Amino acid sequence: MALRRKNRGDCVIHYHGTPITPRSELIKMAGRHFCVSFAHPQDADWCLENGQSVMWDNGAFSAFTKGKAFNEIGYARWVEDKLFHPNWAIIPDVIDGCVDDQRDLLKRWSYEKELSAPVWHIHLPVDWLLELCDEYPRVCFGSSGQFWKIGTDEWVRRIDLAFNALQKRNMRNWIHMLRAMSAASRGQWPFASADSTNVARNFKNKGRGKCPENMARMIDAKQPKPNWEIMVKEQAEFEL
Repeated sequence: MALRRKNRGDCVIHYHGTPITPRSELIKMAGRHFCVSFAHPQDADWCLENGQSVMWDNGAFSAFTKGKAFNEIGYARWVEDKLFHPNWAIIPDVIDGCVDDQRDLLKRWSYEKELSAPVWHIHLPVDWLLELCDEYPRVCFGSSGQFWKIGTDEWVRRIDLAFNALQKRNMRNWIHMLRAMSAASRGQWPFASADSTNVARNFKNKGRGKCPENMARMIDAKQPKPNWEIMVKEQAEFEL
């Protein structure tokens, strides 16, 4: 059976990843939303003072890709004086871990749920996603496992399946897409926000305008259609 869901006035908030160097180029982006990672915290104070809001990234993905241990206690201390509306933090997570791994970290997180967001690693059961959405107003999607590569047919079907499940439960959580701003902005899904280091990594490249503010403005202007709908058949081959 096909499912249909409609919203009006959807707008994806783009959190632009840092660091952006030199500082003179970052200054041009004052007034944007920023993502600052615990793994690269040098722009934290400036973004707090000059950004619309800041998403605090726990840096677990950076640690994982470099084969380093994640400093859970250090991250919790780092965000202590940075967590206030409209800013929020990603709760520590285990990349490619099981549900019990994630649950243990959630139990140790002491900050308010309205200022925090757990990660649903999309290779984990959809039932775990629904449990997270029952407990937290904001939940992040993280590409992982067999769905680690963003934009593949398998990845798209997995995201379809997740939003179908949320729709069946009539859930209206704030859903954030990690490291997939383009897919979140151009796809058919009702993401509330997304982050990317696209500007930080590419604004100096030839043909990109050599100005991070210009590049960010073009990215922020790319939004889903104000009227969208999802009609997706159930994907029986993927386990819930």
